[in-house]
Amino acid sequence: MEFKIDGKYPVLTCLLNRGETIVTSSGNMSWMTHGFEMETSSRGGLFKGFTRAVTGEGMFQNRYTAVRDQQEIAFASSLPGEIVHINMNGQSFMAQKNAYLASTEGVDFEVALTKKFSAGFLGGEGFVLQKFSGYGDLFLEGDGSLMEYYLTSGEGLLVEPGHVFLFDDSVDYAIETIKGFKNLMFGGEGAFLVKLTGPGKVVLQTMPISTLASKIVPFVPTSN
Repeated sequence: MEFKIDGKYPVLTCLLNRGETIVTSSGNMSWMTHGFEMETSSRGGLFKGFTRAVTGEGMFQNRYTAVRDQQEIAFASSLPGEIVHINMNGQSFMAQKNAYLASTEGVDFEVALTKKFSAGFLGGEGFVLQKFSGYGDLFLEGDGSLMEYYLTSGEGLLVEPGHVFLFDDSVDYAIETIKGFKNLMFGGEGAFLVKLTGPGKVVLQTMPISTLASKIVPFVPTSN
């Protein structure tokens, strides 16, 4: 399979030959040529399908298999941001719940919860994550620009939950509350932060959908 990522508001375009397959969540495909067969399934059984639905990806996935050579299929980003390609070679990592765009068949992902259920629940956006593993090509969608950090052992970052894009499986993840009543009530930063502790790679996104929505809502007309 060949692919390219183009555009200021990016689109992933894949070129497949006969017998090659790409997988995506329902609704992610933007356009394609005529030479594909589509198969919809829960991919991994109903339980895995149900857990994927929890992340917002939908219970079912679509497999697009080329029946002729040189067939094109495209996946456009849903928000201004970046599409990234990751060559999976057996590693695993966590990503925010709306990151998945498409992948080849050897890539697997499942719901990953925080180690402490109560902390994850209170953390709002940080509660549900996707865990990716396996082998093949994986394409993820980030909101805004992406910033990379490499944390040494014991080194940490405190991040507003919506800005977490992905982090290595070796990075420890926890939810911390904002300390101090005045800080909590008037600081404007929300009640919770994600604490990420190395070692490992962390990627943050600059414009999460929650932030974008909060800026737009005051300008949306409402009926009296």
